[in-house]
This record gives sequence, structure tokens and C-alpha cells, in this order.
Amino acid sequence: MGIKKLRGYTGKLLRVDLTDESSRIEYIGEEIYRKYIGGAGLGIKILYDEVPPKISWSDPGNRLVFATGPLNGTSIPGSGTICAVSKGCLTNGGASSQANGFFGAYLKLSGLDVVVIQGAASNWKYLYIHDGKVEIKNADHLLGKNTDETEQVIKDEFGKKDSNISVYSIGPAGENLVKYAMISGDRGHVLAHNGLGAIAGSKKLKAIAVERGKAKVLIKDPTGLAALAKQISKQAKEHPIYGQIHKYGTSVLWPMLAKNGLLPVKNLTTNIFPHPERFSREYYKDKYEMKRIRCWACPLHHVQHIKIKKGDIDKVGMKDPEYECSAAWSSLIGNEDFESSAILSDLADRLGLDSNEAGWTMALTIECYEKGILKKKDTDGIPMNWGNVEAVKEMLKKIANRDGFGDIMAEGVMHAAKKIGGEAPSLGVYLNRGHSPRTHDARARWGDMLDYATSGVGTSESNSVSMEEPFLPQNVALSVKKGKIREFVDSLVVCNIATMTYAGTDIVTLIEALNLVTGWGYSLNDAIEMSERVANLFRVFNIRHGHKPEHECPSVRYSSVPVNGPMKGINIREHWETMIQEYYKLMGWDLKSGNPLLETLERLELEFTITDIY
Repeated sequence: MGIKKLRGYTGKLLRVDLTDESSRIEYIGEEIYRKYIGGAGLGIKILYDEVPPKISWSDPGNRLVFATGPLNGTSIPGSGTICAVSKGCLTNGGASSQANGFFGAYLKLSGLDVVVIQGAASNWKYLYIHDGKVEIKNADHLLGKNTDETEQVIKDEFGKKDSNISVYSIGPAGENLVKYAMISGDRGHVLAHNGLGAIAGSKKLKAIAVERGKAKVLIKDPTGLAALAKQISKQAKEHPIYGQIHKYGTSVLWPMLAKNGLLPVKNLTTNIFPHPERFSREYYKDKYEMKRIRCWACPLHHVQHIKIKKGDIDKVGMKDPEYECSAAWSSLIGNEDFESSAILSDLADRLGLDSNEAGWTMALTIECYEKGILKKKDTDGIPMNWGNVEAVKEMLKKIANRDGFGDIMAEGVMHAAKKIGGEAPSLGVYLNRGHSPRTHDARARWGDMLDYATSGVGTSESNSVSMEEPFLPQNVALSVKKGKIREFVDSLVVCNIATMTYAGTDIVTLIEALNLVTGWGYSLNDAIEMSERVANLFRVFNIRHGHKPEHECPSVRYSSVPVNGPMKGINIREHWETMIQEYYKLMGWDLKSGNPLLETLERLELEFTITDIY
């Protein structure tokens, strides 16, 4: 079959129906790959075609898609990344998240590009994929186990080392359908946003394991690709930002973000936080025993495990937290101790909770408690004060098990605020689509807030782009549109740190890599158009599923005026409508309805969506 000769792809999709425990191989043609590349692009095309509006996130008819791209399993740095796409819990719209490690490479080397999971099992299962086939295994013995325990048990069952198998699983949070449960694997990488873990839980899917296969990725120019991969690796290590991340992880961002007003402090009630430099690995690296954790074909190895002894805690395998996780469990909740923030981050990961949404939900609860909106009897006798680490630890466990007040918090910050009532909705930090932002104070970087509010994926959809006059609405709107190039990167399914595409719009090297693998002759304009196609398909999917322009705004607290710090007095709210209108114009969307214009859909070859929204 001609499908077998595709460069960069196997052409194979594995479909698993958990309801009747069946599976089959389907084939994907080159035309679809050229239009959607893989990852986020291919995921939303499958989701759009197969999940109509009547299907809720927890319906067996929802799809959970794991998709690779054409670079997975090659020598390009960070090409072990995997992308998951589904209809999300928090927004009732598109969800797309990427995780590094080995899963994407091993899936490709097992002879598959995509796994689509549908239906719901009658009892708990996990999937074991090897040599392009799947075995549906009983998972009752894994119930209640945290993500680390689950990963290790499955590896032990098959007698496999980390280098031979990749396991992604849900913890108690996913089992109990917490709406911001995530899927964790490869010793601490996570598919974190918009409740992907709860979607797996609704299908009674505890884990998915992929064994490293012996398939080879067919490459047009192997010599050229190897040379390019070596060049990218060298440049990444020498880069002023990515080189620092190699040495110190994303925690190196702490001092800079604090200086620029981007550090979220006490639910955005202040911008002052003492000694932010102490949360950077550059500061604490010599205090602890640490071990680098590698990802597929990555020269940076910025993830490390850290050994912390504190009270009854003595963990060697604890992940040194990424910036967002440590911020969620320190400055955001009024905790000034690094070790405690690392322990809370580790606990959230093991329980299977997304630290972004969990942190903002915890911060709301604490402020409500401090203001007397919540009493001790409301929080199950737990004193939810700023910086009370033991109380937060106890509440995280209650959230993961939907126990008592934890059942309310398990709904996410916006929905929890509404259930608490009174002043709470005006105190919560969220977007009116139903999800929290990432753990930054975007009142200092307006492009982030605009991106989160309009994003089709339930988290960031655009790269941050530096600009002159960053608080000019036209500039902000243009930067978010330019940053949509991220959809191309997320469809290639590579690490945006290892490939130096974490910020900015420079994707020329990745286009070169794509062409060296496929031989397509893709241009920069092709990549931009492809990114816009994916972003617009997510948007039409969401509109079709009930999203409206009035949902595209930040909460009262999120868009409030900073009372101190470097952004004191800067008011985003008074410019919001202007920014939205400017952004709609640039994206080719109707200024009133927010729908992509007919000419936009036709230009992007999305004519098949027109009758769904017009």
C-alpha cells in the first residue's frame, strides 16, 4: 500500500472502543497530514468529525485522542512529546495539551501515529500498546494508586525499564472525575489542562502504556536532519534563555517574573512577595541532592528530581517543580517556603491534579476564608489561612477524593466560586469560558489574558510575543495573532523549550526539519496558514458546542487594577473591548458574533464547517 511509504508518518490510526473492548487499525492519507500535520491539528479534525454538540465531556461518545507528528521518534530535540485532544471538562469545548518525555516517540516506533479512545469500559482498564497492537488489561488492582505508583506497577508487570516503555496514568483525582484532573507519565510529565484526566476517568481508563517498538521513521534526508538536530541542540544550550533553563529549569524565571509584575501573589491581592530568587534552582541547587531526568533526543534535560527531607518527608524521586507549579503552591497561596511548595507540587502531581487550576481554586478558598465568606465549618474544620501548608495538603487530598468541601473545589475555580456564592465570583481568578489562566499575573502581560480568554483549547494557544508599547490594544491583539504559530509547533508535537519556540514566532528551523523528514517543501506561509486552520477549527468546534463572545472575558479579580508593584494602577479592563475587536478583525472573525467569516473559512479550506455555524 502507498500509505506505508509516507515519510515521517506510519499512516496508521489505532481506534479503541472500551465499551465492547474492540480495536481496529484505520489509515490516514497524505492530504490530511499536509493540512493538519499531526498533534493538535489532527486531534481537532478527529474531534470535530466525531463529537457532535449533544455529546458531553463525560459521554462515552467523547473522544480522547493521543496524536504524534512527523518529527516524533527522530533526532530532533524533544521529539518524544505527545499531544492529547478531547472535549474538555471546564470549558465544555476543545482541550489540547502536550507532555514531554518518550510517549510520542515510542508510539511512532510502535508503528502508530494516533490512538483514538472512545466508549466507556464496564470496569477499570488500562491499555498496553506494542508493535502496533493493543491489549486491553484489567486495572482494578491499580485503583486508588497515585500516578507514580501506577506507572511503576505497570512497568514492573512487564519487566520493563524506563528506556523501554512509556506509561501515562491518572491518579485518584481522575478516578473521581475532578474537573482539572490530569494525565501524568514518564516520571513527572503531564497532560494537564481542561480535565483530560477526568475524561480518561469517565471512560474507566486508568492508564495507557506504550512499549518502544522496532519500527523506523522513514526520512527523506536523514543526513540533513541529523545535522540540523545537532545544530538545534548546540544553539539551545548556548541560548541566553534556553541555556539557563538547561542549567536551572523553568524555576530560573522566578526573579524576572517577580520583577516584571508577572508573579501571582495571594490571589492577585498584591504583587509583593519576599525573596523570589530563593525559588530559583540557581539559588538552591547546591542545597539538595538532584538528578537529571532525560526526555527523548533532548540536549537540555531541564527536568530534575530532588531529594528533600522535611518532617516525615524523605523523597528521592520528587520532581523539582516547574515555575508554574512552585508558584501555585507558594506565592499564590501565601507560602514563602520553597521546600513546602515543592512537596505540595509533588503531592498534586501524584494525586493527578493540574497545579494551575488547583492553585487558583485553593487561593480563592483561602481568600474567602480570610474574609469570612467561608467558615471553618464550611471547610470541614480545616483552617484555610494564607500560607497554611498543612491545611492545603489536607484539602488537596479531599479534592482528589471529592470529599466534603473538596467536592466543591473539584469543580474548578469559576464553578466553585459560583457554588460558594456571595462575593466569591468576583474574587476568583478565571476566564468566563470556565477555566483558570496559567500561573502568571497577566495584568502585566495583556497578551496572555487575551489569549486565555479567546483560546480554543482551554489554556494558552498563542506564544508570548514581545512588542513595543505592550499596553496598546492594537499591539496586544497583533501579538496574540502572531503567536498562533504555536498551533504549528503543537501539531509537529515537539518540545517548545528544546526547539526554542517557547516564545516568539521563529519557526524557520522547524519548517526545515519538517521538509527534511517529509520532502514536502513546506513554506513559512504554509505553516502560518496551517496554524490558522487549526485555531479556527477549534473555534468553530467551540461555537458549535455553545461558546459565545460574552464568554470571552476575564473575571472581575483577574482584570482588576494592581494595587502595588511594578504594574500599579495599570487598567486592562478599560481597554478590553477595544482589544477584542482588534483581535477579531485580525483573525478574520465577525465583530458581533465572533464567528470566523465565510471568506476566512474558505481561505483555510474549512468550508465543511460553514453549515454548522451559519
